[in-house]
Amino acid sequence: MTKPSLPELLHAAVTAVGGTERPGQVAMAEAVEEAIDGGSHLLVQAGTGTGKSLGYLVPALAHGERVVVATATLALQRQLVERDLPRTVDALHPQLRRRPEFAMLKGRSNYLCLHRLHEGVPQDEEEGLFDQFEAAAPTSKLGQDLLRMRDWADEAETGDRDDLTPGVSDRAWAQVSVSSRECLGASKCAYGAECFAETARERAKLSEVVVTNHALLAIDAIEGAPVLPQHEVLIVDEAHELVSRVTGVATGELTPGQVNRAVRRAAKLVNEKAADQLQTAAEGFERLMELALPGRLEEVPEDLGYALMALRDACRTVISAIGTTRDKSVQDEDAVRKQALASVESVHDVAERITNGSEWDVVWYERHDRFGASLRVAPMSVSGLLREKLFTDRSVVLTSATLKLGGDFNGVGASLGLAPEGTEGDDVPQWKGVDVGSPFDYRKQGILYVAKHLARPARDGDRGDMLDELTELIQAAGGRTLGLFSSMRAAQLAAEELRSRIPEYPILLQGEETLGELIKNFAADPQTCLFGTLSLWQGVDVPGPSCQLVVMDKIPFPRPDDPLMSARQKAVEEAGGNGFMAVAATHAALLMAQGAGRLVRASGDRGVVAVLDQRLATARYGSYLKASLPDFWFTTDRNQVRKSLAAIDAKARQTEAAGQPESG
Repeated sequence: MTKPSLPELLHAAVTAVGGTERPGQVAMAEAVEEAIDGGSHLLVQAGTGTGKSLGYLVPALAHGERVVVATATLALQRQLVERDLPRTVDALHPQLRRRPEFAMLKGRSNYLCLHRLHEGVPQDEEEGLFDQFEAAAPTSKLGQDLLRMRDWADEAETGDRDDLTPGVSDRAWAQVSVSSRECLGASKCAYGAECFAETARERAKLSEVVVTNHALLAIDAIEGAPVLPQHEVLIVDEAHELVSRVTGVATGELTPGQVNRAVRRAAKLVNEKAADQLQTAAEGFERLMELALPGRLEEVPEDLGYALMALRDACRTVISAIGTTRDKSVQDEDAVRKQALASVESVHDVAERITNGSEWDVVWYERHDRFGASLRVAPMSVSGLLREKLFTDRSVVLTSATLKLGGDFNGVGASLGLAPEGTEGDDVPQWKGVDVGSPFDYRKQGILYVAKHLARPARDGDRGDMLDELTELIQAAGGRTLGLFSSMRAAQLAAEELRSRIPEYPILLQGEETLGELIKNFAADPQTCLFGTLSLWQGVDVPGPSCQLVVMDKIPFPRPDDPLMSARQKAVEEAGGNGFMAVAATHAALLMAQGAGRLVRASGDRGVVAVLDQRLATARYGSYLKASLPDFWFTTDRNQVRKSLAAIDAKARQTEAAGQPESG
């Protein structure tokens, strides 16, 4: 039997999921096949509606090697495992003459721990374990969640938190889960044979396709101990998120609460001298954290440095003592000891990292009204780490709707550790960038409007003219507005002001309900507007007439006092580069591209992306930012935009009155 061609396989898969083949999807599948066959790397930009998951799944399955697919969001992981993969495998089975297995794999803390569930949770103040079911009042929300999870454990197939519906709070889940550091290990645990996390790992080892998240991919790369099975192909979807997710995993944090928790957990498991040393070091650290001022610490102050060294050394002493001291009176001593060790090691590792003072790390101090003071340390850049750990010994495909910034892939490539496309060299990963376009006609479906007449926005300044403009645009659109703001404070002020100005258009505000509820309510009522910040720039998928105006209050540059971004920008400048363009403008371009992508989600969508910041039309970097956005028809004519919005609104009202869905 001859090997089936890629077009035949793609056609079968698209038919199976009830879709239609698109030129961009075919071009993407061919590019992915070429990269996998050649052992090279690919960055592929595929616009909304391309059907990119099949564009990479079909050539990956046809190749027959193990592939890991890493995504940023739970929604896409679920779509792949529950819809795309089952249908694709069924559709390709007759032609491939095999049925590839697939599995989901997450970090250990995402799975219910049977030891925690049945034996109890180590507590901080007392020895041994306590029964969380007895400790929580059965009538409390926590008690009800715990009882529900105990019942769920008897019937759960995966033990995966995301399979528990409705979900539970972080506090409740913490009672029945463990981190990898806290885990006893399958061979030492009485429940090792039934462990959900171990079962998931075994299933992944036997599968041809393993679906995971960016965080686990980062842990696999950073920590050296492999958590993902060996694989020949890595596909990173939602790849615009990868650098920030890897940075998050590589960031360490130290808080007085975290240190004091480590002290309490270790106190009765070590000798008195070791316990007193850690207690004294913790008190010294806490005193200094109350005095510190927020901001980047280019050099750690001498007194804080001494406190961190004392903390590091005390942790080291306790870690040694925990390994030698045994106390048979402690109930389930191994579990209690493991949790204490995990807490102390975590404090030790961050204190040592800050004390060592690598030139590649950025250290800063933060103070939150709710969470208190914290000391944080993050890598100046993760590009070297990604180049070394990601692009060796496998073919890597990275895809997203927003990878081509300013007209090429080199900006995103540089953040991933890749030299400019086409660079030759023995140690230089070879890659290609491909833009397969979008099935949407952006110039006919959308308008990019820049309010050039508005005053240049000042940081945290009064923007009465912007609020006037926003009011008029919402009225012209008949509601139907997604407001994307550069800060939560700006979103709150705008919501408060417009609720009094135009009460006929309900304004939903991020934080007042769960994100899922907000998006559901926004989609249900076309007159409603939704205002918010960061997660709305990327997390809203509302096709149809409920979202016909997307407003950005200003270009979303990082705050000048953002310690990590400002450090990265300074490092680029010291190396002779343009720090503003490499860091701030790239950050803004990525967010704006994601935000503008909220407008056109289906072939019948029409509307306006309005940027209420004159700099997009007047500043030198404006052309770079515009080149990163979908190719909408561009204007600065406010009257024309109001007429267009009114016409779009009128058409939508006619369609709604007729009870018919809009069509392209």
